[in-house]
Amino acid sequence: MLRPAPARRLPGLLLLLWPLLLLPPLAAPDPVARPGFRRLGTQGPEGSPGRRPSSVAPDRAPASGASEPGRVSGAGVCKSRPLDLVFLIDSSRSVRPLEFTKVKTFVSRIIDTLNIGPADTRVAVVNYASTVKIEFQLQAYTDKQSLKQAVGRITPLSTGTMSGLAIQTAMDEVFTVEAGARGPSSNIPKVAIIVTDGRPQDQVNEVAARAQASGIELYAVGVDRADMESLKMMASEPLEEHVFYVETYGVIEKLSSRFQETFCALDPCVLGTHQCQHVCISDGEGKHHCECSQGYTLNADKKTCSALDKCALNTHGCEHICVNDRSGSYHCECYEGYTLNEDRKTCSAQDKCALGTHGCQHICVNDRTGSYHCECYDGYTLNADKKTCSVRDKCALGSHDCQHICVSDGAASYHCDCYPGYTLNEDKKTCSAIEEARRLVSTEDVCGCEATLAFQEKVSSSLQRLNTKLDGILEKLQVNEYGQIHR
Repeated sequence: MLRPAPARRLPGLLLLLWPLLLLPPLAAPDPVARPGFRRLGTQGPEGSPGRRPSSVAPDRAPASGASEPGRVSGAGVCKSRPLDLVFLIDSSRSVRPLEFTKVKTFVSRIIDTLNIGPADTRVAVVNYASTVKIEFQLQAYTDKQSLKQAVGRITPLSTGTMSGLAIQTAMDEVFTVEAGARGPSSNIPKVAIIVTDGRPQDQVNEVAARAQASGIELYAVGVDRADMESLKMMASEPLEEHVFYVETYGVIEKLSSRFQETFCALDPCVLGTHQCQHVCISDGEGKHHCECSQGYTLNADKKTCSALDKCALNTHGCEHICVNDRSGSYHCECYEGYTLNEDRKTCSAQDKCALGTHGCQHICVNDRTGSYHCECYDGYTLNADKKTCSVRDKCALGSHDCQHICVSDGAASYHCDCYPGYTLNEDKKTCSAIEEARRLVSTEDVCGCEATLAFQEKVSSSLQRLNTKLDGILEKLQVNEYGQIHR
C-alpha cells in the first residue's frame, strides 16, 4: 500500500514519481549509489545498459501473463490534478543527438500520462546549454498531439550547462500569468522537472532556493555524468522524493513508462470492451471514442466504419475513370480506345492500326482521341464507306499537264493527245503544227510555190489563232469540271 503524500506537496506528480521510490535496493552494494536520490537501471558488461532482475520488480505481471488483482495490463490514461508543468532540458554538447531524442521521448511520455488542457495541466519547455531558449510557453498548446509535436521539433543548442540560468529564466519568464501560468488564487501547483547529464557551470543553489521560495516545486533527474550534489542543490525537499538518477539515456524512457503503468484509470481500449470496429482512442478518465482506418468513415453508430467513396471526393488523380473498391480504396481505368499507363493514373491512346482491326483498304491513321481514320494511296479517293478507295480521274482533276487533250487510261494513269493538224512532241505533253503543205509544193512552179507559201502562212496563222482560242475554252472547261468534282 502506498504512503500518503504530505499535504504540502504535490499529490498528482508524486503519484507519477512514487514507483521509483518503492524500488528495492540492488542485491550488491553499488559504488556509484549515494544517499538522497533514487536510481533506475543497471549496467551490463562494458557499460552497456543491463536488465533489472524480475525479482526486484514485484509490480510487474508474472511471466505467465497473469496480473495482480485490480491491475490493468498495458498502458492507460492517468488522471492527475491540474499542473503548471515546465520541463528544463539540458542540450549541451555532451548530450549526443540520439540521447537528446531519448530526452524528448521521456518528456512526451510524461505528457501522455497527464490530462492536458486549459483547465487541466499546461506544459512549457525551456531548452538550455550555454544559453537559454524558451521553446514554448504554458499557454501555447492545449492538446497532447500538438504539444508532443512541438516537443519533437526541439533541437539541441550548444556547449555549456547553465542550469541556474535556466531555472531563473523559468521563474522570471515562464511561471508568470502573462506567459500562461495560473495565479495564486487558482491553487494550481507550479512544478519544474530539470533533466541534465553534467555539472552546472553557474551557481544553482541560490537560484533554486529563490524558485522554491516563490512556490515552484523542483524535481531533478540526472543522467550518466550528472553531478549528484548539484542535483540535490536544485531539487526540493525531501530529496528522496525529488531527485532521480538513471545511468543512460536509454533507461530514461523506463522512468516515464513506470508512471503510466502504475497510476492509470481503466481504459476501455486496453481492456477490449470498446466495440470499435477499427480503432479505439482513449480520451482519459475512462472515456474513449472510435475512429476508422484510412479509406473508411465512421458510421452514425460511432462504432462501425464504411468505405469512403474516394472517387466522389475527387482526390483520386485518375485521368479518365475512378472505380471504388470494396477495400475502401480505388483504382483507375481508361475510356474505350485508351490503355492505362504504368503510373496507374494516366491513359494513352491505343494503336488500333497496329492491332489490324481497322478495316481500311489502303492506309490506317491513328488519331489522338484513341480512334483512327482511313486514307487512300496517291491516285485514289476514299469512298462513302470511309474504308475502301476508288481510282481518281486525273484528267478531270486537271493535274495532267497535257497541252491539248488528256485521255484517261484507268488505274490512275493517262496519256496526252493533240488537236487535228498537230502532232505530239517527244515530251509527250506538248503539240506542234503539221507542215504537210510545205512538202507538197513543187519547186518547178515558182509562182505556184509563192502562192502556196502565202496560202500556207495564212492557214497557219488562222490555225494558231484558232488554237489559242480553243486552248482558252479548254482551260475554262477543265476549271469548271475540277470545281464540280470537289464540291
